[in-house]
Amino acid sequence: MRRIDLNADMGESFGAWQMGRDAELMTYVSSINIACGFHAGDPSVLRRTIEKGILAGVKIGAHPSFPDLQGFGRREMKLSADEVFDTVLYQVAAVKGVCEALGKQLHHVKPHGALYNMAARDRLLAGSIVKAVERIDPDLVLYGLSGSHLISEAEAAGLVAASEVFADRTYRSDGSLTPRSEPDALIADGSESIDQVLSMIVNGTVTSTTGETVQIRADTVCIHGDGPHAVEFAARIREALSRMNIEVG
Repeated sequence: MRRIDLNADMGESFGAWQMGRDAELMTYVSSINIACGFHAGDPSVLRRTIEKGILAGVKIGAHPSFPDLQGFGRREMKLSADEVFDTVLYQVAAVKGVCEALGKQLHHVKPHGALYNMAARDRLLAGSIVKAVERIDPDLVLYGLSGSHLISEAEAAGLVAASEVFADRTYRSDGSLTPRSEPDALIADGSESIDQVLSMIVNGTVTSTTGETVQIRADTVCIHGDGPHAVEFAARIREALSRMNIEVG
């Protein structure tokens, strides 16, 4: 039986402001990426999300970002290599510490937003992230965009890397994600999302917005927890994978 990881970004509420249906979404995914407080989340949200994840039996990951609460971590920033290292080290260490205080081991790290996308194309930035993860725990898995510098730098350092693909985002012909600033960046149709996921897992390909067939490796599939249809998408994708005899885990 073929096996695939389904992941979702979570813990992005802040104080009285709520984002996402985390508890519902956890019933369909196998791993979660928890905001570390720099783009979303707060200490209480972090602790509660980890507790819910433990009850749901999912793998728990840290979701570090640029320090950009106002922009939800989606604005590019120019940080030095040391600043990126320290920013990631600080955030991942916080999630790892809370996990261990609650009796759970941190499983992976997945950068968020602009940090993720910049590291995909910038080898030096990717290297700073890899060094931070390696310093904290070399057994942590690093999630990164399939075919990106984040994957190649992690593998070069001896880390386990999980090539990530997206259920609810479109792709350019070079394998990068379509920027959110463009009108066709998000997939809002559930059937289209399922077709893309199955193609990436089964065929190892995705069709770009301009019609090209792009080779892609899928170890883990992301469903954004802040999407309006995230739970419904996850349920339909999980059902479609089951019909294809693809196990989630």
